[in-house]
Order: sequence, then C-alpha cells, then structure tokens
Amino acid sequence: MNKDQVNGALKDIGGKIQEETGKLVGSKEQQAKGLANQVEGKTQEKVGDAKEVIKDSLN
Repeated sequence: MNKDQVNGALKDIGGKIQEETGKLVGSKEQQAKGLANQVEGKTQEKVGDAKEVIKDSLN
C-alpha cells in the first residue's frame, strides 16, 4: 500500500462523513463538497493502485 492509496481512502471516508453531516444539518453545499471529496479520494486511490501495478511489474 502506498501513500496515494492511504490518502485517497482517508479523503473518501472524510467525504462520506462530510456528506452525511450535510444531510443532517440540511446543507446542500456540504453534501456536494462531501461528494466531491469522495470522487477525489477514489481517484487518488486509483492512481495509487496504478503505481503499485507498475512497481510490481518492474520487480
């Protein structure tokens, strides 16, 4: 597991929390920000996955 995978997972979880908090307080803005963070986190995780595949193929 590399840094991108870990940071991406954390950003995804944080985004889920932010989205749910936005739902609880009725803030569409917070919900949208949470969803955006989830997408960003998932993307970062995929970048990390790709780096691992490349690293493994070189070894």
